[in-house]
Amino acid sequence: MKKFVLQDHDLVPAHTLLSPEELEEMLKSYGVDSAQLPKIHVADPVVKEIGGKVGDVVKIIRKSSTSGESVFYRLVID
Repeated sequence: MKKFVLQDHDLVPAHTLLSPEELEEMLKSYGVDSAQLPKIHVADPVVKEIGGKVGDVVKIIRKSSTSGESVFYRLVID
């Protein structure tokens, strides 16, 4: 039986973990620190699927009918 992958579903946007370098660049470009980012729980099914840990930052890319795609960042919390 094939394992169900959440991110393969059409309604689940792409989630990726930022590398330390990507995180530093993103925080610098927005002029914020990671504590100011919106939060996502470590128990979120997609965070679990991608191996996210508390303190990681997840980049979420959603399809948008007006702008093509929208990018969001979330800090993984307990």
